[in-house]
Amino acid sequence: MSLNLNRHVFGSEANKGNVLSRADAEALFNQWVLNPKLQLHMKQVAHLMKSWAAEKEALDEAGQWRWEMAGLLHDADWDQWPDKHCSKIIEELENRQIDPEIIHAIASHGPLHFGVEPVTNMDKMLFAFDELSGLVHAYSLMRPGGYEGMDVKGVKKRLKEKSFAANVSRDDINDACARAEVALDDLIAFIIPRQETVK
Repeated sequence: MSLNLNRHVFGSEANKGNVLSRADAEALFNQWVLNPKLQLHMKQVAHLMKSWAAEKEALDEAGQWRWEMAGLLHDADWDQWPDKHCSKIIEELENRQIDPEIIHAIASHGPLHFGVEPVTNMDKMLFAFDELSGLVHAYSLMRPGGYEGMDVKGVKKRLKEKSFAANVSRDDINDACARAEVALDDLIAFIIPRQETVK
């Protein structure tokens, strides 16, 4: 099944700056995403995006919400329409006249799958957090203390075990770190304490 979007332009520049309200974004999230595990993953990625925007990009609250919204909705259509991932959420956001930068970030969060290259920092970090966040969470589930006491070394050990969280693409993780110009160790160290807070 090909998920290639076969296009590289998303939304309209006339809609630059337009975002969903938090209430509208959460309503869409709750309507489309019914799987609790996927809900948690998307909330974790959203929180990581918001945290990065605040701490590393020094963005104001409005800027942080743009990043958080991209994270919150990046897999919104995966649950009910996996064969339309991520074309359906893109079309929905285009119809709602959302900022093209946010839509492009969602479209580029899996370049090998969707055929869209990450360009902006928002694009690159959504791609970087997506797969690695999932692996870190999977690791927490097998530890007696969950996230407590988790360290970079332990995560990297699991990364090397191809049978662990086998659906997580190691190639995507390495590619994303290279594109974002963030060391793998630094990214893992950023994720662990922040992801731990999301329930």
